[in-house]
Amino acid sequence: MYKFINFADSLSAWIGKAFAWLIMFMAFGVSYEVFVRYVLNAPTPWALDVSFIMYGTLFMVGGAYTLGKNGHVRGDFLYRNWKPSTQARVDLILYFLFFFPGVLALSITGFKYAARSVRYGEVSINSPAGIPIFQFKAIIVLAGVLLMIQGIAQVLRCVHCIRHGSWYEIKETDEVEETEVILARQRKQSDKEQ
Repeated sequence: MYKFINFADSLSAWIGKAFAWLIMFMAFGVSYEVFVRYVLNAPTPWALDVSFIMYGTLFMVGGAYTLGKNGHVRGDFLYRNWKPSTQARVDLILYFLFFFPGVLALSITGFKYAARSVRYGEVSINSPAGIPIFQFKAIIVLAGVLLMIQGIAQVLRCVHCIRHGSWYEIKETDEVEETEVILARQRKQSDKEQ
């Protein structure tokens, strides 16, 4: 169980970080477009489509990474006051009621959508350049598979929490943390020392 959780976390983190480099390409592409459009008065027909494709890819592939880091939006004004085992029970129910059916629908529909797009060699209709977008639509399937793997890991975390009364800790990495998390850890540490 723990090996799968660690595998899913590592896979999501590796793929999320690898695809995060798209931000650099996207920034370069937009900067290039601004330069040639406003300085050289020679806009490109492809820059808008390419930035949409890169942003969409980053957004879809980043979903599993964000899930593994508990970074998705949650209405936690009630949730954070519950015992961890209660949180896990509620999460477990919600994963089976909403998450898995939604991700399964995304994966199946995404596969059909991507297969049709590849078959036709689909190109963007939004620009005169006719940028190919079939490879972008295949990312929908990848995102679904990654979300499914990470979702199973999250369910296993819930099972651990229900059994042991505490959450299975996410491996510490050298990533950036939100200030709120750092301050909460510091406060907990100072409370222990007093």
